[in-house]
Amino acid sequence: MSIVIEHMTKSFDGTSVLRGIDLTIESGELVALLGPSGSGKTTLLKIIAGLDWPDAGGLRVHGADWLHLAAQDRRIGFVFQHYALFPHMTVRDNIAFGLTVRPRAERPGKAVIAAKVNQLLEFLQIGHLGDRYPTQLSGGQRQRVALGRALAIEPTVLLLDEPFGALDAAVRRDLRAWLREVHDETGSTTIFVTHDQEEAFELADRVVVMGEGRIEQIGNADQIHDHPASPFVARFMGATIELPVMLNAGRTEAQGLDASRLQRRALPDGPGTLFLRPADVTPLADPSGRWQIVRRTSNGALLRLELTDGAQHFGIDLPRRAPEAQGLSPGARVNLRPEAGTIFPGPRTSQPQAATTEFPRKEKSL
Repeated sequence: MSIVIEHMTKSFDGTSVLRGIDLTIESGELVALLGPSGSGKTTLLKIIAGLDWPDAGGLRVHGADWLHLAAQDRRIGFVFQHYALFPHMTVRDNIAFGLTVRPRAERPGKAVIAAKVNQLLEFLQIGHLGDRYPTQLSGGQRQRVALGRALAIEPTVLLLDEPFGALDAAVRRDLRAWLREVHDETGSTTIFVTHDQEEAFELADRVVVMGEGRIEQIGNADQIHDHPASPFVARFMGATIELPVMLNAGRTEAQGLDASRLQRRALPDGPGTLFLRPADVTPLADPSGRWQIVRRTSNGALLRLELTDGAQHFGIDLPRRAPEAQGLSPGARVNLRPEAGTIFPGPRTSQPQAATTEFPRKEKSL
């Protein structure tokens, strides 16, 4: 089922939560809504589910206007972060619930429901848990039951709101791979809300990055990582270092900065801001260097150097055994060589309209 969202807005108590959302999701696609808390992603999901209503805009699913349909008429499968299972029901009854509460004319027979539940129990690899209660299950098992309940009604659209947020990291990794397999086998149109970048990029066909009620960028992992469309996306993707630079004939210039790895770009001359990830910067020892190392720590694999030039303070990461790391200790001075970065015209306080991404030269891969 394709989904078309047009010019959608939503406010709560005068605060805009959605600010003109336009998004098309193709039939059978798995799309992740990625962003920090307060970006509007869960509100958008609830509107699609019929649990909330927009102030303005359109929502069409497979050509039908869903804003004129009640939630129970949309055949939505919804999986929440905290499972929302019925504690007094067995796993089998939880999965069957959506079928047993259908209007009598649409309700399958008991034998059909039982067969469907058995099929899902095996499909979700929890066939041995059918007679247990939610309190007797692990978090990962409960999440599978919640998904089984959502899939039992053969939903037109499957919606997942931070479904793995309450699970530990190892279980989350296992369930991510498993959920992707479920999606591919069912062919459902799935929308997945998360604030976890790794989760979004591993699972989704496309990722929609949201911030402050707007869609900031749509793309896959490589596109968004290498080509952030705005300072918001750059920061969200880990570019925690923002250096004021000057653009001169397409080249990036700044005191203490070796920009030889950054390609010349077709940008207007003048001030700019270079956004860097801590792992994309190489320190170059120089007794008269611009930055001084104020702290050095190690986790065994990576070395963390905290730097300051008096005006800015930030950290960079590099392999502990890298040649550039040898001999660097607190008090030493360095210049910096960016290996990759994103530059936006204008000073740091401005809100540029477009972004240009710098790439490392071929002799140095990311």
